[in-house]
Amino acid sequence: MPLKNTNIVSAAHTKFGVLEGVTLREMFSEAVDKVTVNAGIPKKDIQAAFIGSFIPEMLIHQGHTAPLLVDYAGLRGLPATRHEAACASGATALRAGIMAIESRLYDTVLVVGAEKMTSVSTNKATEALAAAADDQFESSIGLTFPGVFALAAVAHMHKYGTTEEDMARVAVKAHKNASTNPLAQFQKEITLEKAMTPRYIAWPLKLYDCSPISDGAAALVLTSNEKAKKYTDLPVKIIGTGQASASMNLCARSDLTTFSASVEASRQAYKMAGLKPKDMDFAVVHDCFTIAEIIASEDIGFFKPGEGAKAVRDGVTALDGDRPINPMGGLKGVGHPVG
Repeated sequence: MPLKNTNIVSAAHTKFGVLEGVTLREMFSEAVDKVTVNAGIPKKDIQAAFIGSFIPEMLIHQGHTAPLLVDYAGLRGLPATRHEAACASGATALRAGIMAIESRLYDTVLVVGAEKMTSVSTNKATEALAAAADDQFESSIGLTFPGVFALAAVAHMHKYGTTEEDMARVAVKAHKNASTNPLAQFQKEITLEKAMTPRYIAWPLKLYDCSPISDGAAALVLTSNEKAKKYTDLPVKIIGTGQASASMNLCARSDLTTFSASVEASRQAYKMAGLKPKDMDFAVVHDCFTIAEIIASEDIGFFKPGEGAKAVRDGVTALDGDRPINPMGGLKGVGHPVG
């Protein structure tokens, strides 16, 4: 049964990129101001905050961030909870906000995802990101996330014939889409030749196959049906959501060419909404690496297993294609502040 009572009435995010001299709390506050005061929504109307942030303890030596951030943003005393689920931290915060509205515990809540990543070296950021993997059995012996997705890429290449050029085409598309996004980290198009430059990060993934290390914050205001009318004539109704998990340990997975949690979460969301993949006009998927977009496009049912790369090759996922994916540029073009 579709969700009935949850609406997005305001959305905003900061510039993504290397934001020198800008702290996590300042980015958070900027996003909050944009989504509330600048959108005509008084901060006093916000009843609770759900915050996604992955690893501030490792990146800026700051824990207990939820009360710190809402205090700095002028919301002292607000019930605030931080959600951590690696790259899905912001999504799980959103899901918690949805449940808060649907349960009628609150009728207006704030959801924010924020991360400050560039205050440490690339090596330190890579080490911090590896905390999302199984430390005892994998990351402690050298597996990084470029390595994780390189393994997935090799498996997809072996099983389905996907090529390095197919993955490079995802990067070209992402940069083209991001070039018109004023808040994107990368605003220049790249050629296929440049994307294929053999600067390998973890074979077969090259530099342009990888999303950047980024700073940034994004925010939403969710309201009930009754309150939505107060803020906008065009609320965006949320009608379906899903969440699942899988083994963090790669050696416990039977197939590296698919992410079972994505398959299950999308299945739940489609079922709740009463829709099917064929009903979708476009998709925004997690593209921390180019192969991740190809796999995600298959996992959410847009294409059959093994046909995601062909869809990119044929222009199906382009902005003017039949099934656009990541029209704003995705993490690859816009930036990837993990939380």
